Amino acid sequence: MKEAFMFKGYILPSLLMLALLMPPSVTIADNLNLKEGHPDQHSVVNGDTLWDISAKFLQDPWRWPEIWEVNPALENPHLIYPGDIIFLSYVDGKPVLKVNRSETRIAGGPNTVILSPYPRISTLDHAIPMIPYDAIRQFLDHPFIMTPEEVEHAAYITASEEGRLISGNDHKIYVRGLPNTYSEFDVIRPGTPYYNNPKRKKEILGYEAIKLATAKVEAFGDPATLRIKHSAKEVLVGDRLVPSRQQDISQNFNPKAPSKQVSGQIISVPAGITRVSQFQIAVVNIGTVDGLKTGNILAVFQQGREVRDPITGQKVQLPDERAGIMMVVRTLNRFSYALIMEASRDIRLYDMVRNP
Repeated sequence: MKEAFMFKGYILPSLLMLALLMPPSVTIADNLNLKEGHPDQHSVVNGDTLWDISAKFLQDPWRWPEIWEVNPALENPHLIYPGDIIFLSYVDGKPVLKVNRSETRIAGGPNTVILSPYPRISTLDHAIPMIPYDAIRQFLDHPFIMTPEEVEHAAYITASEEGRLISGNDHKIYVRGLPNTYSEFDVIRPGTPYYNNPKRKKEILGYEAIKLATAKVEAFGDPATLRIKHSAKEVLVGDRLVPSRQQDISQNFNPKAPSKQVSGQIISVPAGITRVSQFQIAVVNIGTVDGLKTGNILAVFQQGREVRDPITGQKVQLPDERAGIMMVVRTLNRFSYALIMEASRDIRLYDMVRNP
């Protein structure tokens, strides 16, 4: 029995590139399951993402690379073209995806993507991203976290033009401790502290860094001279500066489970809300020291309620309930930023996270 679905009219970048580079013999975990009621085929349209398409066919869409098999009989098997048909077949009883190229293609043409051992974002029009670009871009608007050491060593405003108490758009500021390797900086102000254990509030992991404005260097020195651009809030003497976070945007992820068991909590969600849903950013209190890497998938769990047994009168702890999954998009030493990919219920501050 053979089932098929079609990806038509666009190029599949990022995750599929990585999948194509796997050897022809693919070992599939026993618990990888197709989604019940998956369609026979899918024609890609503008606005699709690889994650969404994978979710139509797999119970765990992030495990797509595990069932891809390269067809060595095809010319340029590491190229994916518009109109290619991807078939779902079975090898030794396990699902495998293969590509069938039905017409002649010109390698290097305007609508081709050459796969390399390193993931990258396709710049082609209409290329399908793994996840929505806006979902990653909103990461820039989320107040990020600075460690106590980062706050202590960050550049800071020592004076303003004409001695102003409050600075704004197009005003000059004078900054000490500024690195000369960047030309644009975010002006931030340390805010709420975040604790490793929010209930005990003893060990501070970092501070909320509220973005106030951006500033462009006009002259390096001690102090350096910068001009404020795009001010969202008032800028004061003593506010800190960090390199612009534009460098943090990426869509090159290789989703997979952490290499070892991890366990933590959500310690921060977007300002002004207590619950998050799909494609929103959350911060968890595990990072590189715990073995976490960018692209790792974490399951979110909510603690089961405590109820009283109507027969014995004893207190009973109900099982934890899985609330969704998230993908790590940036790691630091003690904490990480993660994007909610699926949510079966509202995900809350202090929910637990662990291996999927």
